[in-house]
Amino acid sequence: MTGEVLDSTKQDMEKVVAAFRRELSHVRTGRASTALLEGMTVEYYGARTPLNQLATLSAPEASLLVVQPYDRSVIGAIEKAIQSSDLGLNPLNDGKLIRIPIPPLTEERRRDLVKHIRKLAEDYRVSVRNHRRDSLELLKTLEKDKDITEDDRRHAAEKIEGLTKEYVERVEKVLKTKEDEIMAV
Repeated sequence: MTGEVLDSTKQDMEKVVAAFRRELSHVRTGRASTALLEGMTVEYYGARTPLNQLATLSAPEASLLVVQPYDRSVIGAIEKAIQSSDLGLNPLNDGKLIRIPIPPLTEERRRDLVKHIRKLAEDYRVSVRNHRRDSLELLKTLEKDKDITEDDRRHAAEKIEGLTKEYVERVEKVLKTKEDEIMAV
């Protein structure tokens, strides 16, 4: 019974770290990455459609993204979506494809991005701790219902505390890597 709770907790915490990595992949670092455009949607025949379903995305250079639409009629909508995003990018449309130069980040913008990702990291640390709290509550309920003994609950709680510490450290490590990436000139 406690093994199931531990496995479930570990899976949930693993998902939190994976979601944090995914979230950070959308944060600009001064280097061109197609991940910047992954979550973007474009108005296409009256429906919001993910950009990666409408075009091929590539990063041929460290400071350039290229968007090549499958259907040229949507090129204006793609350009509009990129301009209206909060990425601060200026797409260049030549009628066949869109080139997006990635300008270098200013020192002030880098600091702002680091503040932003630190706030994100705190949200994800809280999420890990929430999973810990939920698991500990579940263990208490199992003990109350006489499904597990007090010793089993105590041992499982210690393991959950260890998992929590491990996954909070993993969030910190991912954060540190991204901070270094952003602050690298």
